Amino acid sequence: MSGESEHSPPSGYEVYQAALRHARFMAIALIASILFVLIVERMAGHSSAAFGIAIVGLVIANARMLSFNCPHCGKNLFFRGIFVVPWPNAVCGRCGTDLHDPRGE
Repeated sequence: MSGESEHSPPSGYEVYQAALRHARFMAIALIASILFVLIVERMAGHSSAAFGIAIVGLVIANARMLSFNCPHCGKNLFFRGIFVVPWPNAVCGRCGTDLHDPRGE
């Protein structure tokens, strides 16, 4: 061992798999937020605070979305032009890299 602590950058496949995990996490977070608001509404009546807490929680949980970028060109996997979608792009929209392929081709 040379004692170097350098890490190789993640492959496109690794970034894509992490983005898929994030998309699944956000689906679960959305369901949990909806259930939270429904439970508070049922127990305490209408509450704008519960809705606000759920929205802030979702925004904080989704902040990681901005870190899932193509390792070749830097384009975010969740952006399609000016639109943001809840699932990652398997093929980079800018450079065409197949991020779904474990070989990175």
